Amino acid sequence: MVNAASNTNASGEPLVRIERLGVDFGRLRVLRDIELELSRGQSLAVIGESGCGKTVLLKTIIGLLRPTRGAVYFDGRNVAKLSERELTRQQIRFGFLFQQAALFDSMTVAENVAFPLRQHTQKTTDQINRVVLARLAEVGLPEDVLAKKPAELSGGMRKRVGLARALAMEPEIILYDEPTTGLDPIMGDVINELMINTRKRHPVTSVIVTHDMRTARKASDRIVMLYPLDRLEADEPQILYDGPPTMIDAASDGRVSQFVRGEARERLMEMRQRNGG
Repeated sequence: MVNAASNTNASGEPLVRIERLGVDFGRLRVLRDIELELSRGQSLAVIGESGCGKTVLLKTIIGLLRPTRGAVYFDGRNVAKLSERELTRQQIRFGFLFQQAALFDSMTVAENVAFPLRQHTQKTTDQINRVVLARLAEVGLPEDVLAKKPAELSGGMRKRVGLARALAMEPEIILYDEPTTGLDPIMGDVINELMINTRKRHPVTSVIVTHDMRTARKASDRIVMLYPLDRLEADEPQILYDGPPTMIDAASDGRVSQFVRGEARERLMEMRQRNGG
């Protein structure tokens, strides 16, 4: 496994620190002994095949899921030990772009983007409207989408509205769950550029869960690859790669190379052996 370089901020404290994290759902073990540190301003892509725990990791970082073992620290505080009120205050510092944007179908675009501002701030209606317009302009959407409902938008437009909403509270960290899934290559790259531009405009840290190697290479400065536990030996680490995008093609672990190149031959052989084929 390739280790990333410096993961701490100027004060020596990482923004996110994950210690021996394990997450189980009943008898199903999804994450095991995950160790990660994420510095302020870094953009981390988490890759790996379906079922390896990428989204579970994301939800544990923000406190939507509690660890079975180990701990997640955000800005030095153990997320699982926060009170409900403290957790809510902590989560306001996050922006979350869900896989399908997760917009409220009954609300207009303007109402969706304004929702966190109405919930968590004392801004006036005029102030909120200015923020909504600014965030929509930032993701390349015109004012004529304000009154539309999510059902009237294309998939790419819904993703951009979701990003505008994630940015509304000026978060310190944005979590992206499969931001380009379901989009054509051009619109997928629009989202990649928006993620890059977001980091240029705002002092934000990013965690991007993705299957898309183009996104991982282009929008991150560090890649971590997880592997499904049911295909690992008991003493094998679940993180197969942790390093810069420029080094991943030279990874010594063949499983990393197979994923990066999208090669299924050995995986098919393994599936046949398991099924007695």
